[in-house]
Amino acid sequence: MSSIIASESSRLEGSIRVPGDKSVSHRAVMLGAIAVGESKIHRLLEGEDVLATVAAFRAMGVEMSGPCDGSLEIQGVGLNGLTKPASPLDMGNSGTAMRLLAGLLAGQAFPATLTGDISLRQRPMERIITPLSRMGADLGATGGKPPLTINPVSRLQGISYQLPMASAQVKSSILLAGLYAKGRTQIRESTPTRDHTERMIAGFTGRSWEQGNPIRVDSGLILRGQKITVPGDISSAAFFLVAATLCPGSEVTLCGIGINPTRAAVLEILNLMGANIEICDQRQESGEPLCDLRVRSQRLKGIDVPRGLVANAIDEFPVLAIAAAGADGTTRIRGATELRFKESDRISVVVQGLGNLGINAIEYEDGMDIIGGEFRSGTIDSRGDHRIAMAFAVAGCCSGGSVVVDDCRNIATSFPGFVETGCSLGMNLVEKL
Repeated sequence: MSSIIASESSRLEGSIRVPGDKSVSHRAVMLGAIAVGESKIHRLLEGEDVLATVAAFRAMGVEMSGPCDGSLEIQGVGLNGLTKPASPLDMGNSGTAMRLLAGLLAGQAFPATLTGDISLRQRPMERIITPLSRMGADLGATGGKPPLTINPVSRLQGISYQLPMASAQVKSSILLAGLYAKGRTQIRESTPTRDHTERMIAGFTGRSWEQGNPIRVDSGLILRGQKITVPGDISSAAFFLVAATLCPGSEVTLCGIGINPTRAAVLEILNLMGANIEICDQRQESGEPLCDLRVRSQRLKGIDVPRGLVANAIDEFPVLAIAAAGADGTTRIRGATELRFKESDRISVVVQGLGNLGINAIEYEDGMDIIGGEFRSGTIDSRGDHRIAMAFAVAGCCSGGSVVVDDCRNIATSFPGFVETGCSLGMNLVEKL
């Protein structure tokens, strides 16, 4: 699709299951590939980002069956069983795939090059080049941006590293390199970030996962194939949480959603704004907590978003901005500079888009102020950013008219079937080629 026309929608109702968590899906493929024996993954996200990770490991000699209907079987080759790819590995639009794979490839005995689409080739890689180089890795990138070249070295060395920014991608890149390093690798973070990598390494090594700071990984670990069920992606669920909250009379249930404590800040923020979200049937699968979420429409109020929640809701801020625009009063977001280094400059693009729909929003270097109001009709350039596109599609459904969202093809990177899923709940969405 190239555009979505989103129009005023009546009450939303029904029960849905959103695609599997993208972060967990990436990590399950990567660790399954370097484990010993077979791994079976269920409810894998079959979006373009994860499929790029699957293709990369196939190019390095890993046999896989699928994915088909969310199921993928991986014949793991062990830590040292990957082979040199015949050409550069194209990670598409996925910064997660590139940064994590860079750490994993830093310890291999062959050279490799990681590249991606135009958007990915503009994203900063110095944040992983610096710590990986301290471990003895040989990486190169012109101007600190992809393509990223990785040359073999005799052996990586474990390091102690203080993360200069809250980034699960950087943390995970170092931990994956640590699997190949001599001695212990440990990382300290000032703000806890999503911990899927730590949980999954524990599962693949047969250890009990324990929360801690610093986070440690030792050399000599053996990963063994696992059966993994991927929870529903809370970042994908957030679009429907906001849509059902803002559309009067709505009641929607989202089934099997991951509520990892390092990912659930979006729920805390919406609850602070007054949302009516009920957590039902809490349980655990494959080391990750999940539940069903029942959301009913509720008038929201503007808040000052606590800085301590920002890092762990960073992917949800495009749709949280829509919630803020539909709330009473002003919502203030600070400490969110990382939004400028996503698939687009999400601070600038969100503020401009809200302005196009008649919402008063003010841009700051590390955030924005959003004054609640009524959405008017308008056109949005999503800049090829999947989360921007879906967020403003939600705005259109909550407007009194219609919103045209352009450049929507990249929605397939994280949420194939977004339009169909939304329509099943009563959202008025039309694809336009």
